[in-house]
Amino acid sequence: MYVNVYLVYSHILIKMFCAIYKSDKDFQLSKSLSWLLRHGAVSEGLEISPNGYVDVNVILQHRSIRGKFLRADVERVVHTNNKKRFILRQNPQNKKLEVKATQGHSIDISDAELLPITKPIYKTVVHGTYMKCWPQIKAQGLSRMKRRHIHFAKGTLEDKNIISGLRKNIQIYVFINLQKALDDGVKFYESENGVILTSGKEGVLAPKYFEKVIKINSGMFLYLYK
Repeated sequence: MYVNVYLVYSHILIKMFCAIYKSDKDFQLSKSLSWLLRHGAVSEGLEISPNGYVDVNVILQHRSIRGKFLRADVERVVHTNNKKRFILRQNPQNKKLEVKATQGHSIDISDAELLPITKPIYKTVVHGTYMKCWPQIKAQGLSRMKRRHIHFAKGTLEDKNIISGLRKNIQIYVFINLQKALDDGVKFYESENGVILTSGKEGVLAPKYFEKVIKINSGMFLYLYK
């Protein structure tokens, strides 16, 4: 009897360990893919298409990935990523499997696969940030910084349908008047994973396009357009 109980618990512990190991392994691969596909491909000498795709076999030979992960690992991480950060495709010309990041790039890639937003089809367009950033944002606006775009979500953290666009630890919501920005010629796009993107004007979305700014933990208004 004791032997059977021991075997059962041993089996449970092994399964738990394997699950934790796979989760940690997937996290490390996701981090490596994010950096390479969003920021490092060019400096690391990887051939990247105008739309941001890189051959999976080339990725697997990078020093941060080689010998640690297989093609099946990349496919699993892409398909199970809860924020849908990556997309796989078969190259239409050479039929090779390729992967790209859906958004968040600092390297120069085309916006051709992004969906242009020409009308205020979303009631909520919101950027999440932190209290320490607010004085500069209030004075100068939202900056894309080193990235190609400023990121927004189509809802707040309370909206269960929102899978990407907001970090869990943000302290402030900056709500955007999409109609006003579009009327002034600011270009907006939607990524494949539902994130709203804009470069603003010269990399900045001015404060005049803010609808309201709210401190999340208290609901206090930091800014309200009148």
